[in-house]
Amino acid sequence: MNRLLYMLRETLTSLRRNVAMVASVILVTFISLTFVGAAALMQTQVNQMTEDFYDRLEVSVFLCTESSSQSACPTGAVTEDQREGIEQSLEEGAASQYVSSYRYESQEEALENFLEGNEDSARADSVEASDMPESFRILLHEPEEYPIVTELFAAAPGVETVADQQETLDQIFSILNGLTLVALIIATVMIVCAVLLVATTIRLSAFSRRRETGIMRLVGASKSMIRGPFVFEGVFAAVVGSLLACAATWAIAEFLLGQWLSQQVPGIRFIDSSDSWIIMPLLVLIAAVLAVSASWLTVRRYLRV
Repeated sequence: MNRLLYMLRETLTSLRRNVAMVASVILVTFISLTFVGAAALMQTQVNQMTEDFYDRLEVSVFLCTESSSQSACPTGAVTEDQREGIEQSLEEGAASQYVSSYRYESQEEALENFLEGNEDSARADSVEASDMPESFRILLHEPEEYPIVTELFAAAPGVETVADQQETLDQIFSILNGLTLVALIIATVMIVCAVLLVATTIRLSAFSRRRETGIMRLVGASKSMIRGPFVFEGVFAAVVGSLLACAATWAIAEFLLGQWLSQQVPGIRFIDSSDSWIIMPLLVLIAAVLAVSASWLTVRRYLRV
């Protein structure tokens, strides 16, 4: 117990002597781990969006119209029998085992949906219901099985084309994953800077206290007694920085994602501060491990005991 109190007392003394360097370590650790926390939050959000969007992934079977191309619809506009055949396949046929639910969208409904999404378009006034294709909008039990359903209906009579949102979603998620990667790269560079700064701080502290450590060696102090305060100094600065990063991560999750973005984009379910509590212990652990490693290696190299 006396040894621990002594090392803590020496650590506080060293912290007072190196306030500027310790503050630098805290700030660099704070910034770097904030990037790590932001990247983790972003990846958590991407995973949640992926799950939500794939649950709502629709396969759209667009039926032939009078204006469809001859190559896509050689028999002309879809007939009643063809439409019923497609619906029967969805309910009882080969596609039924993959279909969770479906809905039919008439030309009038398609026009209404088009006008709602293109109110300011100059083309909106010239579009008529006959220009819009009828369609079946299909939700699948397993969204990953969309290629099977696409193949089943692609060559069916009366079908002009089969489309899904997979390509669009893949593009969105690739962009978001790219942003996560950029944040991780920046965080890695900043963490390297933090480790180097911890090592520099410990080296300067050891140099400034070389007379004291020499006396301690002469009186028979153990290696752990001499090296301990230097390691504690690095760990203290890094952990304080990590706690600040935890606070920043919580604020990003609570206010930016949980409140502001959820109000701006109501159609997407955003993560909130509860998800940040999973990330916080990881940030503290990263800071502690890196600080212990950097401090111990620096002390072993520059503080001969």
